[in-house]
Amino acid sequence: MREPLIFEMSKKGRKGYSLPECDVDKENLKKMIPEEYLRQKSPDLPQVSEPDLVRHFTRLSQRNLGIDTNFYPLGSCTMKYNPKVNEEIARLPGFRQIHPYQPQESVQGILKILYEMERLLCQISGMNKVSLQPAAGAHGELTSMMMIKAYYKERKEERNVVLIPDSSHGTNPASANFCGFQVKEIKSNREEEIDLNDLTKKINKEVAALMVTIPNTLGLFERNILKIAKIIHNEGSFLYLDGANLNALLGLVRPSDLGVDIMHFNLHKTFSTPHGGGGPGSGPIGAGEKLAPYLPIPLVEKGKEGYYLDYNRPKSIGKVRSFYGNIEVIIKAYCYLRSLGKEGLKEVSYNAILNANYLMKKLKKYFSLPYKGPCMHEFVLSGEDKEAKGIRTLDIAKRLLDYGFHPPTIYFPLIVKEALMIEPTETESKETLDAFILAMGQIKKEIKENPCLVKEAPCNLPISRLNEVKASRELKLRWEKNGV
Repeated sequence: MREPLIFEMSKKGRKGYSLPECDVDKENLKKMIPEEYLRQKSPDLPQVSEPDLVRHFTRLSQRNLGIDTNFYPLGSCTMKYNPKVNEEIARLPGFRQIHPYQPQESVQGILKILYEMERLLCQISGMNKVSLQPAAGAHGELTSMMMIKAYYKERKEERNVVLIPDSSHGTNPASANFCGFQVKEIKSNREEEIDLNDLTKKINKEVAALMVTIPNTLGLFERNILKIAKIIHNEGSFLYLDGANLNALLGLVRPSDLGVDIMHFNLHKTFSTPHGGGGPGSGPIGAGEKLAPYLPIPLVEKGKEGYYLDYNRPKSIGKVRSFYGNIEVIIKAYCYLRSLGKEGLKEVSYNAILNANYLMKKLKKYFSLPYKGPCMHEFVLSGEDKEAKGIRTLDIAKRLLDYGFHPPTIYFPLIVKEALMIEPTETESKETLDAFILAMGQIKKEIKENPCLVKEAPCNLPISRLNEVKASRELKLRWEKNGV
């Protein structure tokens, strides 16, 4: 089971490539590059053959738990399966071989796709305009806050506060703060939704926006969202939607109908493009009528002579990313949307909600459910067990690895003690969900009968339990049987 480091495999003289002799006259690098930028000695790289190199990294990859190999119920991140046909389409030569500096008339095909993608996102959200530039969800959040700030600056209004629910994603307060806003927290009520009384107390003419996630991070729909929107709009503030949980709303609810003024999408969550290590992401933003003029430049428009990039937007906050966004990610999401169509998108949300409620009902027999009622696309359990002293949610997550499941999100949201945040997505079968239920039930049994086993997990992997604090500060790149 031990995989050596690539440096341990190194043998002097071996190499993973074979190139012909250079047929171009050699030049002294010192004549072309300043000496300060030249190495004084060769880099200390491992010397291995190509087969050894390929096998080493292939073996390492096979130890990963990912969406292509295992159930990945990572709450609030929508780790759905990514259709491989979309990957193939995005790699077609016509997409791979274009360059952002080409004349517009030579890239009409890709401009058409970008234009149509913007229109599709407008239809889904009800927003007036969409920009595909932001490179990820948090980037979309920051861009939206910059637009809101520009709006009030033009009107010479001093609004320096952004309200954020206590159940929000951590990127929300970070994005608002990074943009120079003061963040104030809105408490949850007993139903784990926004407390209208607390919101009413804190809303005033200093508030620029309220950032909400619908469904919220407990997987609950904000039933008072129309009242919330009215409270915010009556003070001249904006309602921002974190689109991370849009997987529950596709084709069912348009955010604009809920009073949302501006929002971001996660193409790498909702629209089935690779997520995280399979990235990169893409976080387009949509804006209503008031904020649309401030969207980043350029936007793709359609004229008499074809599609073009519109830089003539005097109120725009400018560019927020080089070129026009993560194009290959956008292509994959575009293919996903076109292949599913309107009714297919509805089915996505229906099945995501069905899967989550099925798991929730089955698993609440084993672990505490801190709120009542049906959930949307995800739900949160508590791993806290007063009878089993010393067992934490972290132990449950580690033990799941032994059963071949990637752990769900743990310890988030912070308003639930020992949180286990589970999102099955619509792409998982009932058989997979039942296997996960069986594993969770078995772990609960082990907690009662053999808690030491759970505390020591994972037990069946090449690396066992690490001291995580020590490991993060003292990197140890050698394998040992006990994984100390």
